[in-house]
Amino acid sequence: MSMDYVTELWRQCFWGSLLFAGPVLAVSLVVGVVIGLFQAATQVHEMSLVFVPKLILVAVVVALFGHWQWGLLVQFTGRLLAGLPNLAK
Repeated sequence: MSMDYVTELWRQCFWGSLLFAGPVLAVSLVVGVVIGLFQAATQVHEMSLVFVPKLILVAVVVALFGHWQWGLLVQFTGRLLAGLPNLAK
């Protein structure tokens, strides 16, 4: 196993995890900032005001992008398992 192979594997892991979790984290961040600004402007500090919209929008994002995200994960796992015999050399 060469250092180039390990570096490439780490790069694929990083980008795969970023693509897998990115849409959900981006939506959570945007919703949190928008609701935080709304709460600061109105001085209404209710926890359910943050939790419920975030939960609904994250569920929508998972419903829209879930198939694509799991496809990325399956492809990466397939490539990793296919290259497993090369790791033993």
